[in-house]
Amino acid sequence: MSEETAAAAPARSLDIRAILAALPHRYPMVLVDRVVALVPDEEIHAVKAVSYNEQYFTGHFPGRPIMPGVLQVEALAQAAAVLAIESFQLTNSGKLVYFLGIEQAKFRAPVEPGVLLDLRVGFVQKSSRVCKFWGRASIGDKLTCECQFAAMIADPPKD
Repeated sequence: MSEETAAAAPARSLDIRAILAALPHRYPMVLVDRVVALVPDEEIHAVKAVSYNEQYFTGHFPGRPIMPGVLQVEALAQAAAVLAIESFQLTNSGKLVYFLGIEQAKFRAPVEPGVLLDLRVGFVQKSSRVCKFWGRASIGDKLTCECQFAAMIADPPKD
């Protein structure tokens, strides 16, 4: 979070219960473990504890486990969904945040088990139906993934 952003609005942290209240994802697809700081309408800093016990490590890659880049982007998208749900005060509304597109995705370094993956996401454009975000994943100061992506806020599909 920038110093300007932090001064403008107090940042909040969220535990896993609040994350699960905002997201429809459940094990094994929850890729946000904790929100370190969230400034509604601005940005979010979340973390994913990357454990060797993740199901995808059994096949990606045996002998050299690496978190797939697409899952880094999914973790960023989930952090963005929490940011949008909190910013628009939609917790328990039944609304979902759907991925619309990914732009300019770049993967800079592998993510191996045993690290905390920092997820930083902010709004580029914001409306009540469609939002565009920037996202960066890193381990400490080492950037692992960056991208821009869009999402739509909508009701779940009808049965």
